[in-house]
Amino acid sequence: MQPATEQSVAGNFDNARFTYAGVTSTFFRRGSAFVVRTDGPDGQLQDYDVKYTFGVTPLQQYLVEVPGGRLQALGIAWDTRPREQGGRRWFHLYPRESVTFRDERHWTGLLQNWNYMCAECHSTGVRKNYDAETRRFSTSYAEVNVACEACHGPGSGHVAWAKDKGRRGDVGKGLLVSLDERRGIRWTINAATGNAERTPPRQSAREVETCGRCHARRGQFSDDPASGGPLGDTYRVALLESHLYHPDGQIRDEVYEYGSFLQSKMYHRGVTCSDCHDPHSLTLRAPGYQVCLGCHAAQKYEAATHHFHVPGSRGADCRECHMPATTYMVVDPRRDHSLRIPRPDLSVTLGVPNPCTGCHRDRSAQWAADRVKAWYGRVPQGHQHYAEAFHAVSTGKPVAPSLLQAVARNRDQPAIARSTAITHLGPAPRGASLDVVQAGLRDGDPLVRGAAAGALASADPTVRVELLAPLLDDPVRAVRMAAARALADVPPDRLPEASRTAFERGLDEYVAGERFNADRPESHVNLGLLYFARRQVGAAEGAFRTALEIDPRFVPAAVNLSDLYRATNRDEQGERVLRSVLTDDAGSAAAHHALGLLLVRQKRMGEALPALETAARLAPDSARFGYVYAVALDSTGQKQAAMNTLARVLARHPYDREALSATIAYARARGDRVTALLHARRLAEVDPADAEAQRLVKSLEAEAR
Repeated sequence: MQPATEQSVAGNFDNARFTYAGVTSTFFRRGSAFVVRTDGPDGQLQDYDVKYTFGVTPLQQYLVEVPGGRLQALGIAWDTRPREQGGRRWFHLYPRESVTFRDERHWTGLLQNWNYMCAECHSTGVRKNYDAETRRFSTSYAEVNVACEACHGPGSGHVAWAKDKGRRGDVGKGLLVSLDERRGIRWTINAATGNAERTPPRQSAREVETCGRCHARRGQFSDDPASGGPLGDTYRVALLESHLYHPDGQIRDEVYEYGSFLQSKMYHRGVTCSDCHDPHSLTLRAPGYQVCLGCHAAQKYEAATHHFHVPGSRGADCRECHMPATTYMVVDPRRDHSLRIPRPDLSVTLGVPNPCTGCHRDRSAQWAADRVKAWYGRVPQGHQHYAEAFHAVSTGKPVAPSLLQAVARNRDQPAIARSTAITHLGPAPRGASLDVVQAGLRDGDPLVRGAAAGALASADPTVRVELLAPLLDDPVRAVRMAAARALADVPPDRLPEASRTAFERGLDEYVAGERFNADRPESHVNLGLLYFARRQVGAAEGAFRTALEIDPRFVPAAVNLSDLYRATNRDEQGERVLRSVLTDDAGSAAAHHALGLLLVRQKRMGEALPALETAARLAPDSARFGYVYAVALDSTGQKQAAMNTLARVLARHPYDREALSATIAYARARGDRVTALLHARRLAEVDPADAEAQRLVKSLEAEAR
C-alpha cells in the first residue's frame, strides 16, 4: 500500500477508458491527482480521487476515500504484467459476471471495504477504530505498508540493542518476537528415504502462526497487540469448509497458504515458512524447485524414475505436481501449499482436481490414474486421508459419520482436518461421535478444542456443562469464546460455582469479538442469536435491525428477525421484513423459503406455494427447501407433484432423511409398497442403529409378501 504518486501508480491514467457491465469508466489526471470517473453507489457516474495504490505485481488496485472514513477498492484493476504476457491493461476482477451498483461485490460495497477486508494485512500496526454509534471509521496504522514490526512487534527493544552495538549478549537482538525456531537446527537427508530429518524437532508453531496472521483465511476479532501470542487469541482460522477447499483439502476459494500448509507432511515434520522463503528479501532460498532439493535428495527426486517426465520440462518441476497453482483475481496464480502427492484416482472417484489433467487437459482422470499406477506399481496414498470422509458429508452418504470419526481419531492426520471432521459430526453428537468430540476437548491443538466446543452447542445442557466447563480456562481466547458461546443458553446456576467467573469472562470476550466487527452485519446477527438464546428479546431484535441498517440486503438478518417475530407472535412484522429484503434481493432462496413458511402458518397457501417453489428452484442443492415444498404440495392435494418434487430432491440427495420419510409415507398412502420399501431400505442405511427404521423395513416387507 502506497500513497498514489507518480512513482507508485502503475496504471494508465492518460484518459484511458474501460467498459464493463454497461458502464464506461475513465482514468485521468487532474493536476497531481489520479482520478477515476466511474459508477458510484447509486449507479451514477462520479469523479473519485485515487488516494492509495494497493499491490505491485501481478496487478495493482486503487483505493478511493468515501464518507465515513472508508477506503474502498475499485473493482477495475491494472494488470502490471508485461504486455507480451497479456498485461499493461485495465481489467475487471469479475470479468465473467455483471457486477453493478446493486451487487454486494460492487466496489462501493462492504466486500470491497479496505478498513475491514484489507488493512490489517497490508499495513503495520493497524487499528480499525470503528465507532458503532456514529458508524464511522478512524482507522490508523503505524506504517502504511508491511514493515518489520508487523512480524516482530514493537521495535524499541531492537533499537536499544542496536544502539548498544549488540554487545549485550542478547541473541534475540532485542526483538519482542524473535522468530528463531530455525536457529541451530539441522536438516540431514536420510540416505534410505532421500528425505531430510530435522534436528532438534520443532517445539513450537510461533513462526508459522505469525505468518498465518496474514496468510490464513481467517476472521479477526481483536486488534490488541498479539505479537508472538497464539493465533487464536486474535483470529478464528477457517477450517476445510466445502466452499473453501475441495474434499481432499486442495484449495478452491481464495484461502491463501496457512490452511493448506497445516495439511502438509512438511509442517507435520517440522518445516517452517522460512525453511523455504526468505521473509526479508521475499524470495525463495533457492531458485524455483531447487528449494525442494535442499531437503529431498536430487538423485532420487530429480530423476526420471521419480517424475517420469523429460528432465527440465514442466512435468519434471516438483512444484507443478506437488504445488499446483490456482489463479485468483484473474491474473494472480497461487500455489497450493498442502504439498500433496497427486491423486488422479480421487479425481475418478470423488471429482477433485489433480495436477496431471491440469496440465494434460486433453486427457481424462482415468488415464492419469492408470499412468500413475503403472509408474509406481501401486496407487500412492500420500499424507492426507480425509477426502472420502468429507466427500461423504457433501453427498450425504450414510458412511459419513464413521469416516469422520476415523479422521478425528487419527492423530497422524492434520489438526485442521480433524477439527473439520468434528464440526461435521453435528451440533448434538451422540454415541461414538460424542466420544470423539469429548476426546477433541482434550486435544493439544486449539483448532481441535475449539471445534469440539462448537460441536456441543446443541447437546444436552448437563452434558455441555460437564464437558465444557474446563475449556472456559483454556489458554487460547478463541477456544474460551467457543466454550462460552456453547454454554450461553444454560442458566448460570447450572454451572459449577468455580466456573461462573470464567464463563462470564469467556462470554465477554465473545461479545467483544463481535463488537470489534460492528461494521459488519454478520456480527450483529451473531450477537442477536446470542441475546435470543439468553432470552434477551429486545436486545436480539435491536441487533438484527442494526444488521439490516448496515446492509438492507443481508438475508440472514432478515430471516432471523422474522423468526424472532414468529416466536413473539408478530408474524405481520416478520412478513414486512422478508418482503423488504426480497425487494433488494429477489434471488434469495432463504428469504423466499422463510416467507413461504410464514404464509403457511397464516394458512395463505395460495401465496405460500409460489414462495416455497421459488426457494426450491433457486437452491436445488438444498434438500430442506425441496422437501418443504413437496409437503406443501401434498397438503393442497397435489400428490403427484409432491412425489415428483421429492424425486428431484432424492436425485441430488439420495440419503436425505426427510425426503426419504416423506416419500415412504406418500407411497404407502397411495398403496405403492414397492416404492415405499425401496426408500425404507435406503432410510435404514442412513442409520443402521435406528430401530424404528429397521421395523419399518420389516413391516413393508411383510406387506409386500
